[in-house]
Amino acid sequence: MLPPLLFQPILKRIRWGGRRLGSLLHKPIGSENDYAESWEVADHADGQSTVATGPLAGLSLSDLMREHRRELLGCQEQLTQFPLLIKFLDANDWLSLQVHPDDQLARQFHANENGKTEAWVILEARPDSQICSGLKSGVTPEQLRQSLIAGAVEECLNMISVKRGDCVFVPAGTVHALGPGIVLAEVQQQSNLTFRLFDWGRLDASGKARPIHVEESITCTDFHRGPVFPVKPVQLCDQSHVFEELVRCEHFVIRRHRIMDPARMVIQDRFRILMVLEGAIQVRTKFGAVVMPIGTTAILPACSGETALIPSSSAIVLEVLCP
Repeated sequence: MLPPLLFQPILKRIRWGGRRLGSLLHKPIGSENDYAESWEVADHADGQSTVATGPLAGLSLSDLMREHRRELLGCQEQLTQFPLLIKFLDANDWLSLQVHPDDQLARQFHANENGKTEAWVILEARPDSQICSGLKSGVTPEQLRQSLIAGAVEECLNMISVKRGDCVFVPAGTVHALGPGIVLAEVQQQSNLTFRLFDWGRLDASGKARPIHVEESITCTDFHRGPVFPVKPVQLCDQSHVFEELVRCEHFVIRRHRIMDPARMVIQDRFRILMVLEGAIQVRTKFGAVVMPIGTTAILPACSGETALIPSSSAIVLEVLCP
């Protein structure tokens, strides 16, 4: 039976990254200043997680899906690819303005890709940090095209300030971008398909602009959605403590727990993912135990059963599952 699973982080260097994946979340970064993403749980051609510790060390998530699918997924064992991609991001500059397709459109563009609905939980933000989350109400495809031609795309965008603790749900089809000064946890469908609508006029080191996908982006944009704002958490409780549900959609559920005393979680027939955003916890199941400091992510397999969460003092933990 499977113990709690910790994976080696997959670090991605991109022009908008920084150094806080190391300084804040203790990822093993080098001396460069552009560490943008830490892929924590990935089963994708662009990144494949491998088990970091224990008797299964070195096995990939794809291996686990092939060899231990029932223990890992429980009632969701019909899946052939792990359904979620989990990341930490450090935005030290504006990301490109982009949009992701839904499942149906994704397969029109790429036969082996999924759509990409995602959610962000803000760990750190400067007082002036902003994001783009959706278009202003009433913006049409033609208005968006004309604003791009005129160099005035911001007139169409819903620009909002964010702060530590905010959660923003970004369904597929939402135009969006992260601004500088933000570190966040990201939960998304297992996909790396992105269309870049606008890149703020930037050039790469060789003086060339990155590819822009205007028509693909407009095709994938839901022009009926309008502006998107941080979610309002819903307070829930179980037998051991009170917690918040941040997001519930067809692809994933995100809950936030503040754990100040030992708590328990019963994991039966569905995996859980835990992300430690503050403090540290020890996680114990009948099949093993792991220590999870800040910045650590683990999969608790569907076979885990009764699970103890023991904080070092207090901790903030995201719990992620598929509904």
